Amino acid sequence: MKAALLRAIAEPLSVETVADPACPPDGVTVEVRACGLCRSDHHTWKGAEEGLPLPHVMGHEFAGVVAEVGPDCRNFRRGDRVTAPFILGCGQCADCRAGHPTICATQDLIGFTRWGAFAERLAVPRADFNLVRLPEAVGFVEAAGMGCRVTTAWRGLTDRADLRPGEWLAVHGCGGVGLSAILLAKILEARVIAVDVSEGALAMAREMGAEQVLNASEIADVGAAVRDLTGGGAHVSLDALGATETFLNSLRSLRKLGRHVQIGMPVGRHVRVELPLLDLVYARQLTLHGMRGLGAAGFASLLDLAASGRLDLAGLVTERLPLEGLSEALARMDAGRMVGIAVVDRF
Repeated sequence: MKAALLRAIAEPLSVETVADPACPPDGVTVEVRACGLCRSDHHTWKGAEEGLPLPHVMGHEFAGVVAEVGPDCRNFRRGDRVTAPFILGCGQCADCRAGHPTICATQDLIGFTRWGAFAERLAVPRADFNLVRLPEAVGFVEAAGMGCRVTTAWRGLTDRADLRPGEWLAVHGCGGVGLSAILLAKILEARVIAVDVSEGALAMAREMGAEQVLNASEIADVGAAVRDLTGGGAHVSLDALGATETFLNSLRSLRKLGRHVQIGMPVGRHVRVELPLLDLVYARQLTLHGMRGLGAAGFASLLDLAASGRLDLAGLVTERLPLEGLSEALARMDAGRMVGIAVVDRF
């Protein structure tokens, strides 16, 4: 198969012909039709995954068709249209059985701990637990664009934050996951204020349904500005980037009893922050939620929204790439010049 190999950190990917993946006995191999480019891929490309064996194939937001089925897989057949979460649970432990595969102690990560979907084929183990059928009404590019962004934002808003109609949501960082959160919040009938440093990202946030937008580079106190525009602060605030500045701005944006959700993954100097415990968390009685991924069982409600037309996934995809275009796209992401979601749809 053809695959984009990461052979050296932060260097252009090498598109090469490599051996097809073996089909797991309890899993499937998938002919990849589309795969999204996520900021987590960029983190990996820049070396955030310490000890990653090279060469490596990144890519975890895939959609495709089942090409081969292992003898112990019961629920899928060749030709099924599928996707999967990037976190693959074991399906057997207490956490998986309780519906929490994203905290499975022996989880496998597509594109991180195993080769991913920037390739013509992908192996998915434990398919009966981890694989998700795609409705015919949802295209491969749209499903790949949904990827971990929309699914993670959905769980962040509904399961972790319990966002209610009429509440204010502040979104700090209007990349793929931030824009997804805005789109979903409007379906949930919440009010949205979007914060970013890019006018292009803020323009897209308005298109997705943000009622108010703020350019953080032009404001001395982002938290105060959000509290002023929302009449006391957001009920829920998301850090969709994972930077120290966006984390602190998110906390400062909240009203009393507000809920912060950490979706963006911190790396480098942002891994540890000085938490304003007394004046924010304690005095305003805030709640902080960690957030990472969505299990396969949680995809159904999102896919139903997409299939019914209530959730426009196509609007999030701003660029379609060939496999050979990944290196240039990663470089643009490195420079912070990508707006919306890029999807590889030509292999």
